[in-house]
Amino acid sequence: MTAVASADLGVLLQLLPVQRAGAALLLAALGLPVIGVVIVGLDIMPVRFAMMHVALLGIAVGLLTGLDPMLCALVACGLAGASVAPLARTPDGLSGAMGLLMSLAIAAALLVLAVSGVNASGAFALLWGSILSVGAADLWVVGALAVAVPVLFWWRRRDLALLLYDRELALSSGVRVERLTLLLLVLVAVAVAGAIKLTGALLVDALTLLPALAARRLGSSLKSITAWAVGIGVAVNLSGFLVALKFDLPPGPVLVLTAGAVVLAVHLIPERRISSWRAPASVSPQSPPTAPSLPPSH
Repeated sequence: MTAVASADLGVLLQLLPVQRAGAALLLAALGLPVIGVVIVGLDIMPVRFAMMHVALLGIAVGLLTGLDPMLCALVACGLAGASVAPLARTPDGLSGAMGLLMSLAIAAALLVLAVSGVNASGAFALLWGSILSVGAADLWVVGALAVAVPVLFWWRRRDLALLLYDRELALSSGVRVERLTLLLLVLVAVAVAGAIKLTGALLVDALTLLPALAARRLGSSLKSITAWAVGIGVAVNLSGFLVALKFDLPPGPVLVLTAGAVVLAVHLIPERRISSWRAPASVSPQSPPTAPSLPPSH
């Protein structure tokens, strides 16, 4: 048994790296599950894989130039999210754009690593995450996301609900769909990059997608789904982290398995007889009386 495994959990929680890691996971649970709701709502599942490859490209550039690799990954993902927005004219176009981005990013990353002589293992190691090495800068990034994402959701909740419900309905209701899609893609991309240090890009679903999948089973409106996603994210992040500390296990896989167990448990609950937030449930003030619309999000 290692020294960490034999140490008392209370003693471990007094260590600064452990406290920073716990704070980062708590902050991540306030913003990243909301990003997961967006990913599921826009049906852009490939975005996680695309941004993983873009993050690798940013890390490679950072190692080559001597800049902070994680900062380069954040910038690269933000620019990538903005660049694919013009290609996302339709919901089907989002997945295609992410596939194109993923292919180009991994090719560019491997080329940079090959011609520069940079140790590729160092670049790939960052993709696996190192939560106990979270520093003050990483906390600022995750903290900014924890504030920006919920604020955006509350500020544009009606437009978001319309966009996630139906793109054409959002357009006809006066929503500036292209601008909102651009903003969402940039946020999604930056959020994925920001989670790399916590679980690694390969396991980012634990912080984003899995809480959203469980929440969709429990919520009946976009607002309630988002609240459930955040609540599940907080519970999963804190409990998974404590289990990983107690038994000296890598936090990333433990978080994924914990979140996955919650998703499976939620889907074993008999479906309640309630209207889905995607189903017609009320009358829109901008539509004829018989036209379906979203339930109120406030």
